[in-house]
Amino acid sequence: MLLRSCLVGLVVVLSLAASPARSAVCMEKSMTPDEIVAAINATTGCAPAMKLFTDCAFGASGDVQLGEAVEKKCEADFLSGLKATQKKAYSAQLGRCDRKYRNESGTMYRSFTAFCRAEVSQRYSQKALKAGPKAR
Repeated sequence: MLLRSCLVGLVVVLSLAASPARSAVCMEKSMTPDEIVAAINATTGCAPAMKLFTDCAFGASGDVQLGEAVEKKCEADFLSGLKATQKKAYSAQLGRCDRKYRNESGTMYRSFTAFCRAEVSQRYSQKALKAGPKAR
């Protein structure tokens, strides 16, 4: 009887530990996805945004929200300066990321997709910043 009570207590404790809102230890504190997105939005550019994404990633579907914030941050460096054909190529690369893991199950594959898309945006940003304002 005592053993059964202990087991029930252990199950309750473990279920409570597993069920709180998702959070990550990021910037030396526990942060929710919304707080991490706000921190990404507050960064000074694409590279710091990507670093924060990498440091604070969940390794699961929660990374989709973080990756979208990084994409927007990086796109600010280049998207308005792309010609129609370049925008089409950029969209195609993002689409490849979306298709790469589409047949895989598990939330880690949503994370892989989010990182792939953010990395594409980061490459475009790096290229645009390297070329300078005249090339954009």
